[in-house]
Amino acid sequence: MSINFTTAGESHGRALVATVEGLPAGLPIDIGYINHELWRRQQGYGRGGRMKIETDQVQILTGVRHGETIGSPIALMVENRDFKNWLEVMAVERPEQPPERDRKVIRPRPGHADLVGGQKYDRHDLRDILERASARETTMRVAVGALARLYLRQFGIELASHVIQLGEISVSNPQIGWEEIVSLYDDTHLRCADAAASARMTERIDQAGVADGDTLGGIFEVVVKGCPPGLGSHTGWLGKLDGQLAQAIMSIHAVKAVELGEGVANAGRPGSQVHDEIGFDGDDHRFYRLSNRAGGLEGGMTNGEEIRVRGYLKPIATLRKRLKSVNIETKEPMESDFERSDVTAVPAAGVIGEAMAAIVIARAFREKFGGDSLVETRRNLEGYLAQLKEY
Repeated sequence: MSINFTTAGESHGRALVATVEGLPAGLPIDIGYINHELWRRQQGYGRGGRMKIETDQVQILTGVRHGETIGSPIALMVENRDFKNWLEVMAVERPEQPPERDRKVIRPRPGHADLVGGQKYDRHDLRDILERASARETTMRVAVGALARLYLRQFGIELASHVIQLGEISVSNPQIGWEEIVSLYDDTHLRCADAAASARMTERIDQAGVADGDTLGGIFEVVVKGCPPGLGSHTGWLGKLDGQLAQAIMSIHAVKAVELGEGVANAGRPGSQVHDEIGFDGDDHRFYRLSNRAGGLEGGMTNGEEIRVRGYLKPIATLRKRLKSVNIETKEPMESDFERSDVTAVPAAGVIGEAMAAIVIARAFREKFGGDSLVETRRNLEGYLAQLKEY
């Protein structure tokens, strides 16, 4: 048993869609919760004008009846409200005559998929590339992630994220506890636990966006709480959960590096200051770690501590300050094209990171405990937890 998903759709097309396979029957589905996650993705200081146009609402087309999954594939759809402004440009049928404003893209943006995508797929209007390469695609990842979160919640597993760096400004102490991170869950500003750093980040966004016509990257951290020990496997590289999480976070648009636990700092420390020592709680009959520098993963498996994974986001490739490029038709030097964009999307990337982490954890959980129904999955989990207490 495994959970898999596929997304489809273009940024300015009619709709975004996703199909999800592998969720067991009997899982309660809360559409309001899914829509709330979509709302969270659209928040954050420094977002662009597209967020004012779209109010993302999911439609569940298949796989759910009377508020519960029935075990079959689930189809989701989110309509693009902006499509009405792109009817001719994004029409499925070939137009009889070119649109008055074809919005053809022939000046690729440095750092974007434009040029290499055009080369790979032999497209001479780079809109064919940027429409799918747009981070608008992550709308459906968040919708799928919400389904995964509803599944994980049934077993006490929760996720949250926060911003620990934006541009060159970092929080004073990145080791922020779960309760403080959860308190930022619905924060619409920057979801940063350090108030002083958040104020300076806000000023920096204003400077970059208004004064400089520039963009900013940063670092977000996703925290997963409540995973039992033993999700993932040490027996082969494909089964290693840390590798799966790294790939999932790296797949988010503009993420260029991933860190698990204190991986970056640990590379410069002696082993005695890195490895988390082990204790045993006799009352609760469980092993635990005295610290969590490993970020909740050892040998490619969860160890029962919080999972902590960070995504390092490069600045968005669409800048009002035009960069040097080349016209792909004439091959003459030109400034790059500009599409409507954000100044920064680090808080939003954290929400997307939560979704991707939830999908990976839900897949590993499903592979470990199986079950065609939620009742069967719960029974299998209870047997495993009893086994752990006897170990």
